[in-house]
Amino acid sequence: VQLQASGGGLVQAGGSLRLSCAASGRTFSANTMGWFRQAPGKEREFVASINWSSITYYADSVKGRFTISRDNAKNTVYLQMNSLRPEDTAVYYCAVDRTPWGSPFRPISEYGSWGQGTQVTVSS
Repeated sequence: VQLQASGGGLVQAGGSLRLSCAASGRTFSANTMGWFRQAPGKEREFVASINWSSITYYADSVKGRFTISRDNAKNTVYLQMNSLRPEDTAVYYCAVDRTPWGSPFRPISEYGSWGQGTQVTVSS
């Protein structure tokens, strides 16, 4: 099982980026997929998740600015990030929940497969 995250980069505050996470090895259409981020010196934190029926869940800090979506035919999850702020700067990781047919409200400990991360830098 491999997760390949891409789409990060350097953007000015107020700009947008779209992250992609392509999964290979098996299908994840039944699993919740999530995005997390980790800034230097900080713990990894939840950003957004989407379950098998496309119910979504967002951290308060990104609600209204970020949108998570999935394309099961492509085994890919996306994170559209708008109105970016300098505090959004971090390495962004995608992950897959171990348990199929679950809710999007899954603790980080339940995510069993992780991508390598993609850097997002927002300049002020």
